[in-house]
Amino acid sequence: MSEEQQAQLALERIYTKDLSFEVPGAGVFTKEWQPELNINLSSAAEKIDDTHYEVSLKVVVQANNAGETAFIVDATQAGIFLVDGIEEDRLPYILGAYAPNILFPFLREAVNDLVTKGSFPQLLLTPINFDAEFEANMQRVQEAAAEGQA
Repeated sequence: MSEEQQAQLALERIYTKDLSFEVPGAGVFTKEWQPELNINLSSAAEKIDDTHYEVSLKVVVQANNAGETAFIVDATQAGIFLVDGIEEDRLPYILGAYAPNILFPFLREAVNDLVTKGSFPQLLLTPINFDAEFEANMQRVQEAAAEGQA
């Protein structure tokens, strides 16, 4: 990297990549609402070209009520990030924590909109500290690598 080249990191586009909402049966609306939620969140990053990455944040929420599935939300929010002139060792953090922190509020809003339009009470996903999650994951990877060398 030459001295004149500035490091660049920018969100160029944010979009809904995939969105699904399912209510398997209308009987759920006749029962008292005491849901059990199962929430799975994951992220992925894919290199598009030399300076762009697509980062996706996916959540699957299954709400069960009175022993049956009330609804299932499957939503993926994605963004295209310009990453140019950034040190290679910073890339995992950018793709694994920085970008998901930006995407999460949009994903949270999409999930809440789907659930309320499906005639269910508001569902606001709890904010996540992706920085802490990233650090914990890196620690687990280092520990696993250390155990493999022992």
